Parts: sequence; structure tokens; C-alpha cells
Amino acid sequence: MSEHHFTIDDLKRILFEGAGADESAALGGDILDTDFENLGYDSLALLETGGRIEREYGITLDDEVLNDNRTPRALVEAVNDNLRRVAGG
Repeated sequence: MSEHHFTIDDLKRILFEGAGADESAALGGDILDTDFENLGYDSLALLETGGRIEREYGITLDDEVLNDNRTPRALVEAVNDNLRRVAGG
């Protein structure tokens, strides 16, 4: 998995898969710095998102990663930081 890079498109896809079509409308446009709560994603939805990221990318995300990174940009960066640590770089 070390060659993978997590992108905003990956996050949008995972959010869509977890929430379904009704929630996906909020993911259009520039959402990078919009709080997940303002996008309609509560803590339960983020836990589901975190679980999907962990399974797909073979990493473990601490609860703090989801609690502390409240925007798509911050979460993408945190996942990529984790991927780099796992890859040893």
C-alpha cells in the first residue's frame, strides 16, 4: 500500500459510498476547507468513513485523527501522513 496517495477524490468516493446519493450533493465544488458538520457529516458518519479508509488502505487511524481533522483537506493530509509513516518515509 505504500505507493498509494490519498486524494480528495478518494475521500469524496468513500463519503459517497458510506452515505449514499442523498448526501453526495454537498460534495460538489470546493469543499476542502469546509467543516464536515457543515457538509452534513456527523461523528458517526466520520467513524464509518475512517473505517472504510482503514480497510481500503490497510492503515489504522486513531480516534484523534477523525476528531482533530474537521475538514476534508485536514483529513486527506492526516491520512497521507499515516500512509507515509506506514511506508517508512
